[in-house]
Amino acid sequence: MYRPALFAFVTFALTGCGQAEEPAQKAAPASDAPAPAAATPAPNAAEKTAILATLPAPWNAGDLDNGRRVFARCRSCHTITEGGPNMTGPNLYGIFGQQAGARPGFNYSTALKEAGFIWDGDQLGRWLENPRTFLKGTKMSFAGIPDATDRRDVIAFLKVETGYAPSPQP
Repeated sequence: MYRPALFAFVTFALTGCGQAEEPAQKAAPASDAPAPAAATPAPNAAEKTAILATLPAPWNAGDLDNGRRVFARCRSCHTITEGGPNMTGPNLYGIFGQQAGARPGFNYSTALKEAGFIWDGDQLGRWLENPRTFLKGTKMSFAGIPDATDRRDVIAFLKVETGYAPSPQP
């Protein structure tokens, strides 16, 4: 006998409350059309360590493993892969150096569209501490990351994972 409540519970348990790793991409059906350009390959562990070392303080002291764990709170709403989809929140690939509220294809709150700042580590740190008090009128319902070390680590993780390139020093 089919039991909707049991099916829903099992489905919910298997999805891990929306914090599961991103699913593997499905294989595209065979066609004669040219394949889309491949995304930039993800850096390996040694490359990630090298990127981390180039970050300005305090992010160069970040713990990437902890940053990945902290980002698990964000995965139900955000993707971070190049060309990844927008979800409840926008895809965050390439976010650093971008105008707040301006990512094409995402419906931002008026408050964020009119915020008038560029995303950098400092702005993101203030935002992540408590988005609702940082910017009144945001649609983001996330309560924030109160621990400063966790914020540092998740920002370092995002800088390494989302194509951040430090500006050359003069």
